[in-house]
This record gives sequence, structure tokens and C-alpha cells, in this order.
Amino acid sequence: MAAEDPDESAFDPSLLIDVAGAYLFDAPPSLTQAQVAAAAGVSVEAANTMWRHLGFSEVGEDEVAFTPADVEALRITQRLTELGVVEPERMPQFVRSMGRSFSRLADWQTRLLLSSLSEQDGPDEPPLEVLTEVIPMVEQVQGYIWRRHLLATASRMALRGVAAGAATPSTVGFVDIVGYTSRSRQMTTRALGEMVEWFERVVTDLVVAHGGQVVKTIGDEVLYTVDDPVLAGELALALVERTETDERFPEVRVGSAYGPVLARLGDVFGPTVNLASRLTSLARPGRVLVDAELAGLLRDHPELLRLRRTRRTSVKGYEHVEPWALKRPRDGRD
Repeated sequence: MAAEDPDESAFDPSLLIDVAGAYLFDAPPSLTQAQVAAAAGVSVEAANTMWRHLGFSEVGEDEVAFTPADVEALRITQRLTELGVVEPERMPQFVRSMGRSFSRLADWQTRLLLSSLSEQDGPDEPPLEVLTEVIPMVEQVQGYIWRRHLLATASRMALRGVAAGAATPSTVGFVDIVGYTSRSRQMTTRALGEMVEWFERVVTDLVVAHGGQVVKTIGDEVLYTVDDPVLAGELALALVERTETDERFPEVRVGSAYGPVLARLGDVFGPTVNLASRLTSLARPGRVLVDAELAGLLRDHPELLRLRRTRRTSVKGYEHVEPWALKRPRDGRD
């Protein structure tokens, strides 16, 4: 078994704390939780509940740990409820979803910043000065990306006539790294990180190129959706075939299903999602399995795709599942 990589970052994280705190908040901590709640016009219990949903540890009642920015955040969430944008019973889900997303993003960005700054040589760019310039730039890029995705998502929904909160037909796919557990035991931390990074990068590129959207990554697996069933079939094959031309890309398997999908808070739900996941677990390495519904939609395109019925089976939550193996036409690949 390969030894773990030593910690390569010698950069002091406290510098990041100082710069981030000074940039993100106009004033140093000056308020207790009770003072924040009173200023925002909510109960201490409601304020603490939102704090927990965001993924932060609770602080002592008398601890001065908050700033006016925390008051403003509470006021905004209250206003979103008053305007009817977020229903009161859904506010916890709204806050948790944002908290989880930004927690992962912040973790990745922090590790990247610390690693990059620790590798810089020479006294010309002191880490403190670099951080002071970098953090506002990162926030600007995040804002730009969010606005672009907002426009793209709204455009897709408008074109499809999707009603808010309604389940819509779509193709759901899971692509899973084969033998990830055994691989991870034999690889260094750096090598494992590089493999996962390349896997996610290639999958994202292929999904977008086929008109789809990456919903989320789940460890060694990526969940995606594609509106067009034929493009979804071609995408699934492109994913499992990637290892033939790209030695950096790990061997994968894909499961895909078509049906109603409920999109909510950046995730997708419903039986179609569950079935696609089960098909992925049934697929052999380097193979694609699709459900009967998707197979029916792909059957009319023999020039692009070939289907073969496999043995019915039962998986958790589903009895007598009818998987179909998806392959290229016998006369070659397009």
C-alpha cells in the first residue's frame, strides 16, 4: 500500500482568517446571539436554527461572535419569506441547501489557496497582500457564475414550459468509477485527488457537450440530467468509451432512466432518479444499462444506438427491473 503524502502546505491559515474576516465583514465581531436576534426582529431560537442549518457550530449565549452582516442576513431571509419567495416551511431546506453548497465550495477554495500560496517563492508577493487581492476576485467570479447559471436555468425552463415545483420528464444518469475503493487504498492522496479531479472534469465536459447538466458529485459518482433521450444515450456511451482514448480517465459504468423528475433546491428527486442509481449498481464495468422507458425512446435510432434486453432482476425498492444494455451499432461508431 502506498504511503500517504505528507502535508505540503506550510502556509499559516491564520492569515486567511484575518484577511477574509476583514474583507467579508465591515466590522469586527461586536454582537451576541441575543443582540443579533433582537436587531433582526426574530427570536433567538429562530436565529440559532438558521445558524445550524447553515452548518455552523453554535456559540455561547454571551460570546461576542457576530457582526452587523449577520443581522442583515437574518433580515433578508425574513424578507424572502414575507415576499413569498420561500415558504416558511421550506426555509430550512433553502438555508441547508445553500449552506452545504457553499461549505463544500469554501473547503475546496481554502485548500487551493493555502496550497498555492505555500508554493510561492520569493519575497515579491507577500501572502497577506496576495490574499487581500485574491479574495475579492474570487467573490466577483462567483457572482458572475451564479448570474450566468441563473440565466441559463431560467432559459431552459422557459423553453420547456416548466412550471415551478412540477415534475418534468427527463433522462437521469449516474456515472460511477469502477473499483474506486480498492483504487483509493493503493494510491497516494495526491494521485487520488488528481484522478477524481480529472474524472469530474471530463464528465462535466461531456455532459455539457451533450446538452445536459451535472446535478452533483457523490464521492466517486456523478449524477446528471439530459432532456433529450437520444443525446443522453450517446453521452452514456461516450462516458464508458473514454478510457479507450484517455489513459487518465478511470474505467466507469453508467445507469440511466427516463421519467418524471422533480428538481428542487439544486437536486433532483423521484423514482426515476432511484431507478437510474439501481441500474448503475447492476451495470458491469465499462457498460451502460438503461430502463425500459428509455430503451423504448432509443429503439427508433438504430443508426446511433443498439439495445439488448438483459435478464430481469430485483433490486432494493424495485422488483422485476427490466434493464437494457446500450451499445454502439454493430457496423461501427459514429
